[in-house]
Amino acid sequence: MSDASVRVTSVHDLAPQARNLRAHWLAWGGSSGVHDDLVLYRSGLQHRLLNGVLRLRGKDVQAAAAEAERQLAGVPWRWWVGPDSDAHVSDALLKRGYERTGSMPIMSTRLDRPPVPDLPAGLTIESSTGPEGAAEYVDAYASSFGMTSLQDGVVTAERNLRTDLGVLIRMVGYLDRRPVASSATLISNGVAGLYWVATDPSHRGRGIGTALTVAAMNIAQDHGAQVCTLQASAMGTPVYRRLGFTQVSEIGLFTPPA
Repeated sequence: MSDASVRVTSVHDLAPQARNLRAHWLAWGGSSGVHDDLVLYRSGLQHRLLNGVLRLRGKDVQAAAAEAERQLAGVPWRWWVGPDSDAHVSDALLKRGYERTGSMPIMSTRLDRPPVPDLPAGLTIESSTGPEGAAEYVDAYASSFGMTSLQDGVVTAERNLRTDLGVLIRMVGYLDRRPVASSATLISNGVAGLYWVATDPSHRGRGIGTALTVAAMNIAQDHGAQVCTLQASAMGTPVYRRLGFTQVSEIGLFTPPA
């Protein structure tokens, strides 16, 4: 359910931002729905980012954890605990032997007037479409996310994402026709979510990531979104702050016991 007719106007409206996040990752696999009490996804790929639990509400944590561990057996995964989960989930996971391995701020901004940064010399930004486009899109972000050894499988997964959870627009940044950066915009649940913002490590520090972020924001505005949301890495947080994003919540990341 994309709720395409609903337009969220406040960056502090967390529920649709959390639904956008769940919609993005559910597209990678799994039978859960965006509104389920236990929401988990499984791509089957051997990368912790591509399998996990996204929400738990109104259920016994120990029973839910046992179910998640059964469904996600055989792949690396993590449990996301954000504002859409019950408040006691974090403590219950720690008691079960999970380890809190990090956190990510949820950042948002209104799209009244997206910035227009200078485009780095030689950079072109194009939408990623078709089989060849998917390959170049993954090539642009694989090294940043530690997925180089899984690249063929990730390309296949990108080509087969669910399309019933929102409108996904992928962008690739090229230098000398080589894909070096990426970003994606998911229009879903009344907001625009930004994902896969990455720049090849050998080309960082030139404003390329900023340019790809702004390109994604402009796409969001073109699709009528008034609020843009993302989950920031430590490296990306200063960039997003300069572009007008503010932190509105946080997601705790937990690794299951061995």
